[in-house]
Amino acid sequence: MQPDEALSLLKQGAAQIISEAELRAKLVLGRPLRVKLGVDPTSPDLHLGHALILRKLRQFQDLGHEAVLIIGDFTSMIGDPSGRSATRPQLSRDQVLANAETYRAQAFKVLDPERTRLVSNGEWFGKMRFDEVIRLNSLVTLQQMLQREDFRNRIERQQPIHAHEIQYPIMQGWDSVMVQADVELGGTDQLFNNLVGRDLQKMEGQAQQVVLVLPILEGLDGSMKMSKSLGNYVGLSESASEIFGKLMSISDELMARYYPLLLGKSLDPAAHPLEAKKHLAGVIVETYHSRDAAQKTLEEWNARFSEKRLGDADLPTFHPEKTDIVSIVVSAYANAFAVTKSRADARRLIEQGSVQLDGEKLRDPKAVLELKSGQVLRLDKTRAVRIG
Repeated sequence: MQPDEALSLLKQGAAQIISEAELRAKLVLGRPLRVKLGVDPTSPDLHLGHALILRKLRQFQDLGHEAVLIIGDFTSMIGDPSGRSATRPQLSRDQVLANAETYRAQAFKVLDPERTRLVSNGEWFGKMRFDEVIRLNSLVTLQQMLQREDFRNRIERQQPIHAHEIQYPIMQGWDSVMVQADVELGGTDQLFNNLVGRDLQKMEGQAQQVVLVLPILEGLDGSMKMSKSLGNYVGLSESASEIFGKLMSISDELMARYYPLLLGKSLDPAAHPLEAKKHLAGVIVETYHSRDAAQKTLEEWNARFSEKRLGDADLPTFHPEKTDIVSIVVSAYANAFAVTKSRADARRLIEQGSVQLDGEKLRDPKAVLELKSGQVLRLDKTRAVRIG
């Protein structure tokens, strides 16, 4: 592919590139570029937010470039302070290493292993003497680090910033020096850290990396960044049915956001919302499982939420402990789907006719139910349980 064609492709979905002219100049070099992505194994699972950036990295690979995936076994013990209003709890070395093993396996659901250089930043930070740490810190100023928006916000709110947190962008920037990155990928919240890498490369006499950042993927709640700690994520290692069901539960507004970010195309405004969600969920399941799994999951979902066939579907079993309908609904969400619903949420679902027992709508939030084993309690459009 010619440089201008490649640049046009790589620009798709990017929030910002620093700079396009530099990226084109690197594409003209006629050699594989080293495209860096750092991931911190602060939890065992990668999710669709991570996959958004992994897919861009795969795009570089498909153009013949080398992916350098850095597992941040040292940086994750600090925890990226980007967007944080409080210090992250520090992880132990054992926790980080256990999480790192799962990250490697999940990343190759997207990346081509043959074109991926997999490294851990402990390879260099673990060998640093203290005088070398001092030299590294001497390359930046405290004023420079405190330009970060999240640090400034904490100072204004009189919230603490611990000294080890200031090390994080310096360490991430040094990763770029160590792998001699031509390009670094990240989310928009990583822009400051990525630019530190450019500065350090310049100080060390290296060509500066191009920074390409992508939009942050909102979680299933439609408001916060997708995160396992917030419980609003779709994990790459989750079962096909879990992925499908989670994506079927998103709002129509969020679906319009997910289409361009996850599928690379705009949502057709004429498309029926339910069918559009099925298409989105099906493509994601096919990507991280298989086409057969996507078809099977779609058929199961249609069976589960078809009024005529719901009784034959494979539903989670729920054993109610109380008899009032509000408590039953709240408990069913929590026990069968690990979803937290308030009593006010449950009452709204009941009053709007979403809650059904064997196909009959239950609209009275004060009702007391005598449930029998085998009955089907439908909680909303995408979730139902069988009474045990």
